[in-house]
Order: sequence, then structure tokens, then C-alpha cells
Amino acid sequence: MIAAEDKQIYRTLKTPAKIQDYLDERIEYNKQTTCYGPRLVVRHKRAHCMEGALFAASALRLLGHEPLIVDLAAVRDDDHVLAVFRKNGCWGAIAKSNYAGLRFRNPVYRTIRELAMSYFEHFYNPKGEKTMRGYSKPVNLSRFDGLNWMTSLEEMWDVPTYLCEVSHSPVLPSNGVVNHRYWMDKRLYEAGRVGIKE
Repeated sequence: MIAAEDKQIYRTLKTPAKIQDYLDERIEYNKQTTCYGPRLVVRHKRAHCMEGALFAASALRLLGHEPLIVDLAAVRDDDHVLAVFRKNGCWGAIAKSNYAGLRFRNPVYRTIRELAMSYFEHFYNPKGEKTMRGYSKPVNLSRFDGLNWMTSLEEMWDVPTYLCEVSHSPVLPSNGVVNHRYWMDKRLYEAGRVGIKE
């Protein structure tokens, strides 16, 4: 299932936290318009959120979890994609991001909505506007096993295309609040950009 040359890396990723550490410490943020699968992430040593989620989902699968990802939908911003997992009935997440607050979540959230909402205050565009507006249900990447998504050296554009098609639940009420624009506190804005790669 995993290419022989990559097995040593995966053997070290024994917990979700170690998978996140690998993404944070060994993988550069990718600003290119690509959609690397896990094998290309390892080969190129870079990933953006979609690519990081694919890699993390593959590593979670090897630990016995289902390979699940969730799309966080945004306005005036890029979406953000998480690899999600459950422990003791609660949800956690692994994510690659240029923004500090959009990465790991411990498995303490009872529902996907609770988990998704933990990202709202940290999800903002360069102007400082909070942009998250929805979240998908977990998508099981086993549906893409026919594409060999874990081992292929081809880019995996079918995955983000599918995420654009699945339904998303709103995070804001349907009354006038949904059209309101929310702005970051200056200190939180700066904290989230610590270590950002321009």
C-alpha cells in the first residue's frame, strides 16, 4: 500500500500528534497550484492544506483510522481542508497551514460541528476578515482507492473537485448575521501569522 522508500517515514508517525509534527517540521508550505497525493508530498517535502490533509489521512489510515477529510468553506478566501480522526468518541484534526491557528486539534470535540467551529476565530484572509462560512461532513478517501491516492505519483485533483460538490453546513445563522463581515483583533491576527511563509 505504501511505497517501500516511504515506509520508514510512516513508521515514525505513531500518533496523530506525530503526524502533525511531521507536517509542521519536515514539510514546507506549498504556495503552488498543485494537488500532491501523499507520495508526492514526501518526495517534494512541501504541501498546502489539501495536500497535507491527504498525507495525514494516509498516515491515520495506517494507524487504523478511517481516512477522513473535512472541507471548511470560506468566502473571499481559500477553503481549508482537515484530516479528522476519532478517539474515545471525540473528534480531532490534523492540518497543514501557513496560519498557526489552523493546524492541530486534540480529539476533544463531540461533533464535527464543534470541531469545525474551533477554527472560526483563526480562519481569516490577509485583510484580517474572518472568512469561514461552512463545513462538510467527513469524506472517506477510500472512495478514491481506485485512483491509488495513497501511492500515486499523479496529482489528485479528483479529491478537491469532489469536495466542491459535497454539501456543506453553514456555521452562521440564516438571518442577517450571515451577511455581516467579521474582523480580527490585531493581536490575534499577528499571532496567527507567526512563522508565515510569504
